[in-house]
Amino acid sequence: MAKHKGNALKRLAALEPFPEPPILHVRYPVMLMHGFGMMAAFRRGGMLHPIALRLREQGVWAYAPNVAPYETVPVRAQMWKERLLHVLEETGADRVNLIAHSMGGLDARYLISELAMHPVVASLTTVASPHRGTALANIVLEQPERIHSWLAGLANWMSTAAMEEASADFSGAVAELTPEYVEETFNPAVPDHPSVRYWSYAGRAGKGTDVPISPLLRPLNTLLYARDGINDGFVALARAQWGHYLGALDADHVQQIGLDFASRNDFDAHAFYRSVVEMLAREGL
Repeated sequence: MAKHKGNALKRLAALEPFPEPPILHVRYPVMLMHGFGMMAAFRRGGMLHPIALRLREQGVWAYAPNVAPYETVPVRAQMWKERLLHVLEETGADRVNLIAHSMGGLDARYLISELAMHPVVASLTTVASPHRGTALANIVLEQPERIHSWLAGLANWMSTAAMEEASADFSGAVAELTPEYVEETFNPAVPDHPSVRYWSYAGRAGKGTDVPISPLLRPLNTLLYARDGINDGFVALARAQWGHYLGALDADHVQQIGLDFASRNDFDAHAFYRSVVEMLAREGL
């Protein structure tokens, strides 16, 4: 009896006085912006919903709304604008911090500059965004017409089925992600705004690295490596760098948002997004 009582006392003595993570003191709300595609189907609430919920547990006004998964940048950006205005109204804040994954980074840049939302955006941090396009888009467009039409039809159906207000334009969206379009048309037309802080991360995994990659992405990773070098399965390392480049994550494109299809990579997406918010707090944002 005394022995069991002693063990219980030891367990009580091992308890931390403050086991919860410290509150993250950011000045502005955070809006997480997802990328291209239907990975949202793997999660109730959307691609970045669990990340937002974890940040909320740490005192951050974090939002992870959804927009049309297979649409062009202008269409998605207009939808993001509506989401952003909702965040401002609900929180009473006058600005937000944007953290955007993949194509969401191009949406965010368009939102800031072309939709004139720069007065209400304090910062943009992008994660593996194709700021200089991705050769994977070329690979998709090079497929035989029969295959491309089937892919486009399936994607468009999934998009409209997933969200009542969502239109879909798979082929148009893919064409906007080619290196040629992004570098020669999009980037000259969508300059950074001087009042907004821009940071970026790239991703690396699979071929040419020692980072495990999800088996689902391995074929894409190999195809992309032949054209663009080291990549995360969707976007090449060199093509994701924009603004103040903060380095490469040892994670493939889906691991970066907390999904892992048997890759055995120990990347912690929640810890990463927490570190981004900690950086924003240090910057007074």
